[in-house]
Amino acid sequence: MPRSAIRKVAPIILLAFVVSSCATMKQTYGDNPKAMLGGLLGAGLGAGIAAAAGASPAMIVGAALMGGALGGVVGHKLDDRDKQMAAQAATQAFEQNAAGQASVWKNAQTGNSGSITPTRTYQQNGQYCRQYQQTINIGGEPQSSYGTACRQADGTWAIQPA
Repeated sequence: MPRSAIRKVAPIILLAFVVSSCATMKQTYGDNPKAMLGGLLGAGLGAGIAAAAGASPAMIVGAALMGGALGGVVGHKLDDRDKQMAAQAATQAFEQNAAGQASVWKNAQTGNSGSITPTRTYQQNGQYCRQYQQTINIGGEPQSSYGTACRQADGTWAIQPA
């Protein structure tokens, strides 16, 4: 299947997965919005990475499923302070850090920690964008992800869909 066709089909497959899995996620995580959001973001990231790598549609679906499961677990285990600290580290990294320079955070109450490292800066459609690598340690288990954030007109950074 040509790469352009994969890029058109992947969002449809992902949307079908998300819609069909919402009830299951709700039951599994007990109305936990952190778990649901983590699952959705993980599924999108997994599918996006697979599609960008030129994977087959079956591999894209598999990556979405794996990313969704991993993202749900991570979202379920992070408390509000963890998320706040991770967001502050991300803002600092996107605004101030050179490529390769990490911003780190650690919540002494939960023991969770993480880092976010910009890997590339570029302009796209008049916006500054930064590719990054993020690692979150929950209970000593590191979970890594990659993505792109672009500065919005109001100065905030928005994670871009894969």
